Amino acid sequence: MAVTHGPRKTASAPPDATVTGWALAARGGDPEAVDRFFRAVHQDVWRFVAHLTADAQSADDLTQETFLRALVGLRRFEGRSSARTWLLSIARRAVVDSFRRSATLPRLSPADDWQSAAERAQPRNVPGFDDGVALSALVATLPDERREAFVLTQLLGLPYAEAAVVSRCPVGTVRSRVSRARTALLQDLHAAERLGLSADG
Repeated sequence: MAVTHGPRKTASAPPDATVTGWALAARGGDPEAVDRFFRAVHQDVWRFVAHLTADAQSADDLTQETFLRALVGLRRFEGRSSARTWLLSIARRAVVDSFRRSATLPRLSPADDWQSAAERAQPRNVPGFDDGVALSALVATLPDERREAFVLTQLLGLPYAEAAVVSRCPVGTVRSRVSRARTALLQDLHAAERLGLSADG
């Protein structure tokens, strides 16, 4: 199955039980079930890796890698957790492996690329600025572990217990990371609002 690039737009995601049923059927070699399973979780996988990497091109590549790994490992999926949780765990490992590979490559320059630097320098308090982009920018500033916990639970809607499975840590740790992420985001939002008010005044 060819997986398209970028986040897939869907009206509403099917229930986890349905998605897990498709994954179990796909394990038995049903090509239609494979297609339904991958289409149902594509957007969540892309959004998750995009938030972890903060790079759309990397997100496209890592989403493809996640689905390739899932195809290879599908026969071992037994449905003990939801298929979405299982796939997001694979996505997380793909991101971690990607970071490890990148760490072994020589850096051409210690400076950020010009496009990222220019995007960060853009004013955020101008009329018409997309609130979703602003939130994504703030989420990107969170430490890695807090960002992962926040994205899994608050943006992708995973229960804390399933987020703990993906993150390989206790549920209490996930709750703590989400709480700290929310506090940091609220502080940043209030600071941005005060900045906007002082600029207007």
